[in-house]
Amino acid sequence: MSEEKKNIFEEGQVLLFDKPLYWTSFDLVNKVRIMIRSEFGIKKIKVGHAGTLDPLATGLMIICTGKATKSINEFFNLDKEYIATFHFGKTTPSFDLETEVDGSWPAEHINKEMMERVLQSFLGEQQQVPPMHSAKFIDGKRAYEFARRGIEIELKPVSVVFSEIELLAFEIPETKIRIRCSKGTYIRSFARDLGRALESGCYLSALERSSTGKFKLENAYSLEKFDQYLKQMKQI
Repeated sequence: MSEEKKNIFEEGQVLLFDKPLYWTSFDLVNKVRIMIRSEFGIKKIKVGHAGTLDPLATGLMIICTGKATKSINEFFNLDKEYIATFHFGKTTPSFDLETEVDGSWPAEHINKEMMERVLQSFLGEQQQVPPMHSAKFIDGKRAYEFARRGIEIELKPVSVVFSEIELLAFEIPETKIRIRCSKGTYIRSFARDLGRALESGCYLSALERSSTGKFKLENAYSLEKFDQYLKQMKQI
C-alpha cells in the first residue's frame, strides 16, 4: 500500500455510520478509531463526531477523522430528520425507555384526524424545554446528573424549528412519525409535548436518525461494511 493510501484517514475523511442500538456516540467513535489504527498500524489519529445520538437511538452519525475533525462544526447546524415511534397513554421521567413508566393516561380518544391536526400545530418555530435526562450543561454539570439524584432543576426553553412532520403509521398505543427539525431539537421533549397536546401521555419508544443535511442513512456504513472497506483499502 502506498503512503498516500495509508494516510487517507490522517489527511481527513468524513464518514457516515449507522450507530447500533445501545451504543453511545463515544462507543462508536472509539470503535472506528481502534479499527483504523489496527488496520493501518497508525499509533494516533483524531476521530470525532458531528452530533450525538442517545444510546436508545439508531441511525446516522457523521464521523470525521484526521484533519477533517477541524470541520466538524460545519455539520452541527444542519437540519436533522428522524423516524420516531411514540407510545401513547403512558409517560416516563426521561420521556423514553431509559426510565420506568411513571404514569398512565387515557388514549382511546385519539384518532387519526386529531393526530394529524395536532402534528400540524407543531410546524414552524417552537419553544422547547429540554429533558432533565439530557446532556445539557447546568452550572457546569450535565442535567442528567441532577435528574439521577432526584434534584429538580428548571431548564430554560430553547427555540427549535420543525420544518416537516409526517404521520407514517397511525396506531394506538404506538404511532410512527417522520420529523425534520433544526439542530438542538429533542425528539423526547417532542414526545412529552405531543402527549400533552393530545390530552394524554406519551413517550418515545424508538428513534432512528435518517438524515443530517444532505447526508443520508442509506449511504452509511455498518461496522461490518466499514471493516470490509478497510481490508479492501489495505489490498490496493
